[in-house]
Amino acid sequence: MDEVSDKYSLRGRVFSRVREDILSGKYKDSEELKENTIAAELGVSRTPVREALRQLELEGLVSIIPNKGAYVTGISEKDVHDIYVIRSYLEGLCARWACEHITEEQIEAMEETIYLSEFHARKGHNEQLVELDNRFHELIYEASNSKILNHVLSDFHHYVERVRKISLSSSGRAVESNEEHKLILEAIRNRDGAKAEALAHEHIVNTMQNISRQGL
Repeated sequence: MDEVSDKYSLRGRVFSRVREDILSGKYKDSEELKENTIAAELGVSRTPVREALRQLELEGLVSIIPNKGAYVTGISEKDVHDIYVIRSYLEGLCARWACEHITEEQIEAMEETIYLSEFHARKGHNEQLVELDNRFHELIYEASNSKILNHVLSDFHHYVERVRKISLSSSGRAVESNEEHKLILEAIRNRDGAKAEALAHEHIVNTMQNISRQGL
């Protein structure tokens, strides 16, 4: 049993690392992913790399061409648009459900992310702002009390992280985003599901529009 667990744990680590490298832009679209090179870089055999590439193909991030190799498909501009449209509705649902299940500890944690975001926005600390934005949304996902919704939204959030970093670094967007977070939290604290859903939906739409204006 331990050997099986270790095998899947190793494959999972390789999968996460290669996926992160694709989403971060380390590997470019259409670039070949060579099993030997990745295996040597990660200090593993080719088997977990091959398994990870097959899993990435199922996610649409890699295309495996028989007798040729594996190539990066990546996230296209249309993919980013589609993810944000879907997220706008699912995040709204998530905020509505959070109104029913959120704890005082989670509310306090969300308040802290807002306070820290204001501090780092004044300092121009973009990296910290992205991390705090991640944390705010993660807290809503957790508060929804739905592991399925949490899983789907966490993946979507991760897929567009590179674009989100650029968006939040644009003039004024980080401050606007944090103000929108305040309104969402207020609605959740008041257990106003309809308002929380509408505000969370609008928040993602605003982000999508900001990304479109920048041509990302």
